[in-house]
Amino acid sequence: MPKPDSSRIPSPDRVAMRRRLAVLMWRVVAVLAFGLGLLGVVLPVMPTVPFLIVAAWAASQGWPAFETWLLAHRLFGPPLVRWRERGAVPRRAKWASTLMMAASAVGLQFFAQIPQWARIAVPAVMVAVAVWLWQRPEE
Repeated sequence: MPKPDSSRIPSPDRVAMRRRLAVLMWRVVAVLAFGLGLLGVVLPVMPTVPFLIVAAWAASQGWPAFETWLLAHRLFGPPLVRWRERGAVPRRAKWASTLMMAASAVGLQFFAQIPQWARIAVPAVMVAVAVWLWQRPEE
């Protein structure tokens, strides 16, 4: 049996540095997703909960205290818990998402500078998302 190449085994310091870098990356993703989710609270064209789902997932990878805070939050927690437990999306959110996607698809058709392929592909993706969304369980 060949002897392992000891030059390829990372030092404990290097392993610790990689771990710290990975934790930092997960925290950055969690904060960015949370920030985008907060933006979605005030901007009607931007979703909130999908970004919060990403924030909670990223936090679970490298920031357990932030994940716990999100799941226990008075406003953000219940939809996150519903999603984690059952993949559930409230009917009201399904309708809001579907109507916003439909309005966006219609509005997209009025911009002449957008290529024809995009005016077809983007609504097609929105239809696929809507079909997937309506297949999710409800509360």
